Amino acid sequence: MTQSLNPLKTFFRQPAIYVRLPSDGQYWPEGSLEIPPNRELPVLPMTAMDEITYRTPDALFNGAAIVSVIQSCMPNIKNAWHIPNCDLNAVLTAIRIASYSKAMPISSTCPACEAENEFDVDLQAVLSQLNLGDYAKTVKQGDLEIYFQPMNYQNQTDINLLQFEQQRVLGTISEIEMAEEEKTQRINQAVKAITEITIKAIKNTIKSIRTPQAIVTEPEFIHEFLLNCDRNLYAQIRDHAIELRVNDDFKPIDIQCPDCNHAYRQQFTLDTANFFDNAS
Repeated sequence: MTQSLNPLKTFFRQPAIYVRLPSDGQYWPEGSLEIPPNRELPVLPMTAMDEITYRTPDALFNGAAIVSVIQSCMPNIKNAWHIPNCDLNAVLTAIRIASYSKAMPISSTCPACEAENEFDVDLQAVLSQLNLGDYAKTVKQGDLEIYFQPMNYQNQTDINLLQFEQQRVLGTISEIEMAEEEKTQRINQAVKAITEITIKAIKNTIKSIRTPQAIVTEPEFIHEFLLNCDRNLYAQIRDHAIELRVNDDFKPIDIQCPDCNHAYRQQFTLDTANFFDNAS
């Protein structure tokens, strides 16, 4: 008789750590996240299949691999495409800690003596320093008030793919023989497309715009507004969106060079393409 319950089930992977999201569940669409009563999400180690999925180039490039791994390792996340950017770093860092260890090796070049050394970054400390930007802060000009939100992973992936395509076009133009006038025209078209992508990215960070008559939330109306508002207001909106993104990001890490004892700070960045590659 076939057993209905796998006797090996008690040996399946168990949560290795628990993590509280910087957003604490804000900015997630309904149904995309289940938050336990204690607000801490369980994080399971990656499986062998997760590692294979993560190292599939096409799936990694279009974001599908990251979504698959996140939903496998954090079952409380029902739709990882909806992860706000303010939570993405925390989620991936927690998965790496659960799957390998809290130590992550990085290379760093001392700005004083130019010695290159290897260091272990304490990801638990990095995780504890991740905070939510002040999204309650608005940009005001006259009768307008602009409210902000984090971009989600789906939006960010779409933007990254568009930027990659335009950068590829620019690279191709320099390699193809063509009349100078045509080359200039194509370069201008690519630069214009990149500018439009930037505007689209800023649009995705705007939650709403309040006017004396209405609160505008329609993305197409906000996009049209960004194309037609004066340059000073646009720059103010852009700079505020960038500031919020920086506040959500990893903080620089403190390093002391073992060769010359020079103390300095280095930016710690997350490249989703190789975040798990140098795990021990």
